[in-house]
Amino acid sequence: MSSKKLIFTLLLLSVAYYLKAQTSLDSIQHLDEVIVTAKRFKEVIPAQKLSKEELQMLNSFSVADAIRYFSGVQVKDYGGIGGLKTINIRSMGTHHVGIFYDGIQLGNAQNGQIDLGKFSLENMEEISLYNGQKSEIFQPAKDFGSSGSVYLCSRIPKFKKGQHSHFKAGIKGGSFGLINPSFLYEHQLNDKISASLNAEVINSSGKYKFRYRRVYPNTGQVMYDTTATRKNGDVYSLRLETGLYGNITDGFWRIKAYFYHSNRGIPGAIVNNRWLNSQRQTDRNFFMQGSIQKSLGKRWDIQLKTKYAYDYMNYVNPDTTLMLIDNTFKQQEGYFSMAGKYSITSFWDISLAGDIQYNTLRSNMDGFVYPKRLTSLTAAATAIEWGKLKIQASILATLVKERIHSGNTARDDSVKAAPNKQEFTPALFLSYKPFNRHHLNFRAFYKRIFRMPTFNDLYYTDIGNVALKPEYTNQYNLGFQYDKNFTKGLIRQFHIQADVYYNEVTDKIVAVPKGSGQYRWMMMNLGYVEIRGIDASSSVMAALPYGILLNLKLSYTYQKAQDFTHRSSEILEELTYGGQIPYIPWHSGSVISSLTYKTWQLNYSFIYVGERYHSSANIREDYEQPWYTHDMAVIKNFNLKKCDMRLSAEINNLFSQDYEVVLNYPMPKRNYKLAFSIEI
Repeated sequence: MSSKKLIFTLLLLSVAYYLKAQTSLDSIQHLDEVIVTAKRFKEVIPAQKLSKEELQMLNSFSVADAIRYFSGVQVKDYGGIGGLKTINIRSMGTHHVGIFYDGIQLGNAQNGQIDLGKFSLENMEEISLYNGQKSEIFQPAKDFGSSGSVYLCSRIPKFKKGQHSHFKAGIKGGSFGLINPSFLYEHQLNDKISASLNAEVINSSGKYKFRYRRVYPNTGQVMYDTTATRKNGDVYSLRLETGLYGNITDGFWRIKAYFYHSNRGIPGAIVNNRWLNSQRQTDRNFFMQGSIQKSLGKRWDIQLKTKYAYDYMNYVNPDTTLMLIDNTFKQQEGYFSMAGKYSITSFWDISLAGDIQYNTLRSNMDGFVYPKRLTSLTAAATAIEWGKLKIQASILATLVKERIHSGNTARDDSVKAAPNKQEFTPALFLSYKPFNRHHLNFRAFYKRIFRMPTFNDLYYTDIGNVALKPEYTNQYNLGFQYDKNFTKGLIRQFHIQADVYYNEVTDKIVAVPKGSGQYRWMMMNLGYVEIRGIDASSSVMAALPYGILLNLKLSYTYQKAQDFTHRSSEILEELTYGGQIPYIPWHSGSVISSLTYKTWQLNYSFIYVGERYHSSANIREDYEQPWYTHDMAVIKNFNLKKCDMRLSAEINNLFSQDYEVVLNYPMPKRNYKLAFSIEI
């Protein structure tokens, strides 16, 4: 850990202990949790959510594993515990997804991708997915700036009456040489302030057996069929989180510090009989963020948020037969947001939010320029609840300024910073409830938004193009939701929702050949994609005989995502024009279920991903077969005096299916996990 990160963490812990020392134990009282102080929440487009209880039902190791159970989502998984995992919502691309951790967006100005495999479920309270944007006008301007958003909410300290501290420790072990200890400590410093410290270590060899089989597409004759062991997938990671949580009159405040370190192998693709790769990657991520929210009288609400983040990444390829690489990248980000909401009447609110974000990137690469980006965002929004009709509308103004300097080479005057960009993007959300006595809602929304080219898109040596324009999406959605509760009978709760949608991605950033050289590329705005789809999900809770409780959750997605990009080659355009874009299945779905009997629980989950292609040329050679996995777990809860204990046994990929999410990156066959935790 660098001295800067260590100082930040120690400073936060020192503040916590200082506040604790200033408070006598006699003054400590039980405090009911306060989440928000806003007077109303006009939810127009409800989120897909997985609560803490539902997350515990899944045999999921990371946030990426859990998100696969949402409809309309594709997760690219490059295999194993340490493999890269990124999310794509409704086929618009990874770069159009905003990932928010405790209300503030995670950033990566270098390549725009957030590796969700880094984020553990151990300290997660809830995961929410929003299409378009969160149905809330009282939020930072950044929250309006993505085509889809995922909100990760970590645990907030909770104390029972008369309790002033809480401790939880656990350990998991299993296949791939996995050892995964963790602990959580929470303490109530006084009647308004609490603190928490959470730590987790993951150590795994990452080795697993897989079957590699290939056939000639024209004849069906077997080309390869062998069983091998996946290597260089080892990972060691350490996650530390600490936080302070306070309540004030008509409001609250939060401070959090987060540190993540990992050293992992990159197993690479299996091609040309190459079974072992030697590339390695080291990551160190640190951020410190804070927020405060307060009501000023009956009509005004205000919130402030700020963040500093430092990300370090070192990529090493020691294989001199290819190219010796030892590249280091260092990113820094500063962020500040201020938002206010005013209630004009009992049914009409308006809000205004302004954000400032500053990003820098440094590297030891030859010829690298040091880009700096200043982004200002201003969002004006309104929400009206008029009887059975709810309306939310917003417009986001984005101004981006960039500059570069020489970095580690002499200044090349031919390299210029990307020009300033100014964009205005609107959104409109509607919801209508036709019946007072029935929880049936119809909803619709339109949103136009964009994503900025990343630093790699603009400045990567000999590939970047500073003339790139933003990549736009247009989203159209129409859907409904119905909920019903029953006091008697077998079924106690029932929920169903479905949406049909049409999306366009214009000025899509793609890599195209540069000049006559087949191995020289440049980023260009040439792509155009149309997506038509259906998302549907349903859940049921049933009270079965003998005191057995059943929870069942189903999801289904249909997507026709066509690539209408014009190519320079007529032959290539004939093959790809109108084809399903890579790795997007026409059909996919999932099942989550649990049976609970007294202190026992049996969980089952299933994921299906239908046929797809790994290129826009939907030809036989690029065809990818459907895959599916079955996971099961048995859980037993114990109680010994004041200790709550939990023991679980898990089986993943129950039928040991051989499959690949990404071509030439085989996934693990059947594997196992044992977990034990204790809470005091």
